[in-house]
Amino acid sequence: MSLLSSRASLSGRGNRRTISKGRTDMLRPTEPTNHVVPDTDRERRVGFAEVIYCPGKTDDQLRDVGKTLFANHENVLATRATPGQADALRSVAPEVLYNEPGRVAYVHRDQTITGVGTIAIISAGTTDIPVAEEAACTAEVMGNRVHRVYDVGVAGLHRVLAHRDELEDTHVVIVVAGMEGALPSVVGGLVSRPVIAVPTSVGYGTSFGGVTALLGMLNSCAPGVTVVNIDNGFGAAFAASRINHL
Repeated sequence: MSLLSSRASLSGRGNRRTISKGRTDMLRPTEPTNHVVPDTDRERRVGFAEVIYCPGKTDDQLRDVGKTLFANHENVLATRATPGQADALRSVAPEVLYNEPGRVAYVHRDQTITGVGTIAIISAGTTDIPVAEEAACTAEVMGNRVHRVYDVGVAGLHRVLAHRDELEDTHVVIVVAGMEGALPSVVGGLVSRPVIAVPTSVGYGTSFGGVTALLGMLNSCAPGVTVVNIDNGFGAAFAASRINHL
């Protein structure tokens, strides 16, 4: 018995329902095009539509995958998009919007708030805002209230301390920081909420493109701090949204 079927048997949720010719409900077909194979079933499985990662894709590829996803889902995200790539997506869906700082193109037809609380997004410096905005835009399109607190790094500790009460009133806190990556540890010692740390590639020489911040966050002495990859505001927001929908 596979791990999947073992878990299904234990949970009693019936994840192994057969739909036809022995295929399971987990194996619904995708919709291939000339360039790509959009996963139109992903929203049913994991709670949100397939997200388009734009770097390296041609305009034709973006139009093909966008056309399929926009036709099948109310809300769709395309991350790390250039203005030109946003225009390519807009050519198949005129309602495509573009968050320029976060480099996110998106369709947000269903603006219902479905998260149970608010997701706070904190940036240490203004140069961390692009990653913070990627997280903020992602969280909003996924049905969450978002509270932004920007430019409150540890060099001026009074700045983040001034927001302590409002952070405690949120459900999840995303902390975005470069340089030495100290801010998540500070926030983790101030609030009882889950803290998701995002190291950024901001910093001078021995920041090593965000590696120093990453290692600092992984070695945080504050309990309750988890860490995502360098500059991955999208991944932090996706995880925070899942927590906020529990």
